[in-house]
Amino acid sequence: MYRYKITFAYDGTNFAGFQIQPHQRTVEQTLKTIVNRMAKNPTPPLSVIGSGRTDAGVHALNQVAHFDLPTLIPEKSMMRALNSQLPLDIMVKKVELVDHSFHARFNAHRKRYRYRVRQGEFVDPFRRNYTAHYKYPVDVEKMNMAAQDLLGEHDFTSFVASGSQAKSNVRTIYEAKVWREESSGEICFDFVGNGFLYNQVRIMVALLLEIGNGQRPIADVKRVIAAKDRQEARMTAPAEGLYLVNVDYGESQEKD
Repeated sequence: MYRYKITFAYDGTNFAGFQIQPHQRTVEQTLKTIVNRMAKNPTPPLSVIGSGRTDAGVHALNQVAHFDLPTLIPEKSMMRALNSQLPLDIMVKKVELVDHSFHARFNAHRKRYRYRVRQGEFVDPFRRNYTAHYKYPVDVEKMNMAAQDLLGEHDFTSFVASGSQAKSNVRTIYEAKVWREESSGEICFDFVGNGFLYNQVRIMVALLLEIGNGQRPIADVKRVIAAKDRQEARMTAPAEGLYLVNVDYGESQEKD
């Protein structure tokens, strides 16, 4: 068996998330169907392992997955074969033959997520699936200051939605910043961490927006973290503004 690592992008608008779900269109099932077709539908079917799950409506710029195939196919040929069969809302950007020790989920060191917010009185019909809409005024600098209190290792119980299957709510955030992008005018939130809990990024964004709007003091992030109580964070930002930007694996796993 040969192990392939793929880096791919997808528009999450019409997917029920990454993970396979019964009777739902998902990214994982779409990839799995094509990989198994290429392998002539073996029994048991081959699996496609992603670096992690994204929810319905969430997008990815550089998601990573791996799968094993009994046939050796050159990397460029594999990329062409996959993209020729994938729907237009998924595109494979890179294919690498890797050692069998590589695991898309367990070998991931860090992940970067970006959340985009568009302001204005009304929702832009052309951006509604790719940004969240927040019509209230916000202080971007205040949000950026508050975001720094998320840095480091914390128990993020206050920032995890019900339904999480995580054994521990402790995570480390290495980078957190908020800025207004000049070209689009959109507010961007970037978070880099060793992993994120179910809805964690969207809950953090919702809290920071409340701080930016003056509904909470800047220091409230520390209080909410210490409370370890989901009710203290309250809100969850919508899915459409969220993007998985990239997954960092540290040293290259690519074969010579």
